[in-house]
Amino acid sequence: MDQLAGRVAVVTGAASGIGRGMARAFAREGMRVVLADIEPSALELVRAELAATGAEALAVPSDVSKAESVEALAERAYQRFGAVHVLCNNAGVFSSGVTWEQTLEDWRWVLGVNLWGVVHGIRSFVPRMIASGEPGHVVSTASGAGLVSLAGTAGYNVSKHAVVTLSETMAQELAARGAAIRVSVLCPGPINTCITRSDRNRPSELGTSRDTRTDEKLREMLEHGMDPDQVGRIVVESIRCDRFYILTHEDLRTGVERRMRVILDDGDPAAGRRQKKRSGSEGF
Repeated sequence: MDQLAGRVAVVTGAASGIGRGMARAFAREGMRVVLADIEPSALELVRAELAATGAEALAVPSDVSKAESVEALAERAYQRFGAVHVLCNNAGVFSSGVTWEQTLEDWRWVLGVNLWGVVHGIRSFVPRMIASGEPGHVVSTASGAGLVSLAGTAGYNVSKHAVVTLSETMAQELAARGAAIRVSVLCPGPINTCITRSDRNRPSELGTSRDTRTDEKLREMLEHGMDPDQVGRIVVESIRCDRFYILTHEDLRTGVERRMRVILDDGDPAAGRRQKKRSGSEGF
């Protein structure tokens, strides 16, 4: 899908971080952009920013964890523009903590946004995109944590691994049907976003449960991460050249290779941790 100008992109989680970076990149390509996020005021700021550059943008406050909210988003997008060519299931949240200490509310929140948000996006948009017969592209945001497994972030890891296999499965299904829609899964490394502060949007009925030690370590790493606008440019390039796996950092490939080697060698993913523990290194 090399012609983007004049086409329509939908981006969830568009009020900040990677979502905002993608929205800006699409606007620069001359696309019309539908912006969705759970934070209405921040979402409106992004819409106004894009409009000031001459881009046509529609802001639709949305909660991707709710099917009816995403369906309403699809209806608004098609009512306004009559088509959707690029769908970016990008909204995501983060919660940390040791696996057996994560609360049910932690799991419901993270899976509700990170996994069910993608499922809802696919169900509401992809049938419409197929029916149009026009070329299209679905980009779902996973993470480097969807390719390797990091201690202390079980719910996040599970949700992101699920997005990877969901994307792989759908790509095969669309190809088998001969649909003109391609699929990519975005697996970012450290990006300078505020995802560790995503608990600001956690529903009050789910309470709070966070391992602040892990969050502080991650915050420090993300502060030196890639600019989200660069991620947006990478996504545009990947859509143009039909790249399925979008890895933002080269060292992610090293991590994937290491994990695959452990699997193929019938190894133990915790062996390195055990060795560090015996040597007195800190760990969970």
